[in-house]
Formats: sequence, structure tokens, C-alpha cells
Amino acid sequence: MSGKTAALPGSAFVPAGDGTWRSTELTRGPWHPEHQHAGPPIALVARQIERAAAPLGLTHVARLTANLLRPIPIAELLVAVQTDYAGRNVAHFSATLFSGGKDLARFTAIVQREAELAMPEGLPGHPLPRAPRPPESSPAAAFPFGAKFTGYPDLMECRVAEGVFFRGPCAIWFRLRHSLVEGEAPSPIERVAVAADSGNGISAILDFNSYLFVNSDLTINLLRRPEGEWICIEARTLVGPASGGLAEARIYDAAGLVGRSTQSLALRLR
Repeated sequence: MSGKTAALPGSAFVPAGDGTWRSTELTRGPWHPEHQHAGPPIALVARQIERAAAPLGLTHVARLTANLLRPIPIAELLVAVQTDYAGRNVAHFSATLFSGGKDLARFTAIVQREAELAMPEGLPGHPLPRAPRPPESSPAAAFPFGAKFTGYPDLMECRVAEGVFFRGPCAIWFRLRHSLVEGEAPSPIERVAVAADSGNGISAILDFNSYLFVNSDLTINLLRRPEGEWICIEARTLVGPASGGLAEARIYDAAGLVGRSTQSLALRLR
């Protein structure tokens, strides 16, 4: 890794015009010094999808799926969004993330119209569960690899609601230390997306120095719009006998459960 720099960038991405974005070193992930952690670029695409849906009066991103085709370089990115179908209450979107003339990731999303709707009391499973501990009573923590390089660990502040980093099932609160996009406050779906891709890392059960367990996708399902700066990912990793695995997580804000996420894992020896 490249080591720490004296001054950190102010954001993960800087607009470069014509739908392009300059990536900063705050996006760097743990797998390769020239590659991004997938959380920030997934959040960037979520931002663009959300903006495509807003003129239709659709404001709740109910599902976001990212198919990660190639490593995402710390470079200039292009995001292209398409409306596949738009009805009165629900629209389907697709998007592609490009760099250097190559498509790096493809996305689909469902965005819904929000409206107040009274629910009967006493529904099974309700009220919805809360995170193991609220952020204000969860101790601060740092990614085990965070001291080695400037990157994602500098972008995100973390607190432990339950468990221990990289030692099996655990719940971690995430909050952006810096803007995702220069000069902007992140939206709820951006806050969720930039954190949710860490599920397989925080809940790792294999030795990081001996194994690779990279996710090739991420699906986020949300039952309501998250609130506040803190997002909790309560994750666990499951591994199969033929180099496959699954990371699954519950997603919370300070008020309680907001959704779930899953990641397909490809397991390899380093």
C-alpha cells in the first residue's frame, strides 16, 4: 500500500463534468492499492439513480443491486443511468459504471413513491428490531488494515455495536467522515450503500492474510428511508465447500431496522 498522506481529500469523488467523476484516494480498498473499495462507487451510482427518479416523484430506493464485473480503479469514472420502466408508483432503473472505456459494474434499482399509510397495531414481527446497541453507546473502532494506507478507513468512522472486526458475526455502525461528492451532504441511500459493501469484511471468518473473499455483487433491500448519519451493518459470513460464500446483513439506523443486504463471495487462497 502507498502509506498515509499528510492531507486527506475532502470527498470521495469530485465532479469532472459531463457525467464523469474524479475518484480520490479516500475510495481505496484493502485488496489492491490502485483499486477502490466498492462501497463509494456503488453509492455514487445510487446517487445518480436517485436523481433520475426524483423528477418522477419517486424518492424511496427500495432495491439496489450492483454486479461488480471488474476491479474499480482510483481513476475518472463515468456513470450512465437508464429508465427501464416508470409507472405511477414504481420505476425500474439500470445503470453502468465505466472507466477507461471499460464497463466496470452494472446496476439495477427499484424506486418507489412514498406516501403516509397507517398500519394496524400488533403485526407479527413489529415493532421492528433495533441494532444491538445505539451508536452513542457503541465504542469507537478502526479497520484492522486502516493504519497502512489512505483509503476507505479514513472515509468512514466506525463504532462496534456487537462483536469484533474480522472475527465472525458482528454489528458495526458507519458514518461518513467526509462527503461522498464534493460539496454535498450524502442522501440516505448513499449512506447505506457506502457502508453495506463492508458486510463481508466486518464479518470475515477466514484469515485476511491467507484468503481472499471478494464479493462480486451487492443487493440492498430497504423497507423505508433511513434517517440520520449513522448506519449499522449487522453481518455474518457463511462459506461453502467449493470456494463459494455468502455475506448477509441486517441494516439499521438509530430508530431500528431499515433493510437487508447480501453479497456473493468468491473464496481463494492468496
